[in-house]
Amino acid sequence: MIRFEKVTKTYPTGDGLTVLHEVDLWIRPQEYVGILGPSGSGKSTLLHMMGLLDKPTSGTVFLKDKDISTLPDDELSLLRGRSIGFVFQSFYLISQLSILENVELPLFYQKVPHQERRERAYAVLKDVGLEHRTSHLPTQLSGGECQRAAIARALVTNPDLLLADEPTGNLDSKTGSEIISLFSALHDTGRTIVMITHDQSIAAKLPRVTYIYDGRMSDENPAEGKG
Repeated sequence: MIRFEKVTKTYPTGDGLTVLHEVDLWIRPQEYVGILGPSGSGKSTLLHMMGLLDKPTSGTVFLKDKDISTLPDDELSLLRGRSIGFVFQSFYLISQLSILENVELPLFYQKVPHQERRERAYAVLKDVGLEHRTSHLPTQLSGGECQRAAIARALVTNPDLLLADEPTGNLDSKTGSEIISLFSALHDTGRTIVMITHDQSIAAKLPRVTYIYDGRMSDENPAEGKG
């Protein structure tokens, strides 16, 4: 699905800040992978790379065996819209739009006809248990409901890869557990999911976990055994 080979990212600040160091990572189709690491470990930069929002300084990124490392921005934008779904900690729903309108927005930008947009948006809202909230505004929903709406928005384009960035970070523990259960149900339908988290209790529920510390990847937890 997505593969990193010796990916390094350096930002041109002062002497240069390297936040990823020769990262090798392979996410296979239909996998559900957690990437666990503390703040400042490089998780956000890694997510931006996976989501085609940033390019490596060196190394290669493949999406479905296609080298995307040097594609021009317009091609990356098209590929991102078709292939990647994003779920963020802060939901990023537009407060003036109904939940149905929020969910169908990615299809509007893809110039999908109005009736098809409505049907697809309603279908994914039903999948996440929000078919009774379609006409409500985000301010009329709970935090858990807003995150379900954000998940529906990410799913409406039927992406190949779903990226979740700390999706329970703004939720209480009970609601967070419900959202993790929803992701598990989506994975059971064949979705490929990568979840970025710093929460060990969430990572423990995922089928596969890999770790990032100081911009370096490991299949073993580098923090274990430190005292």
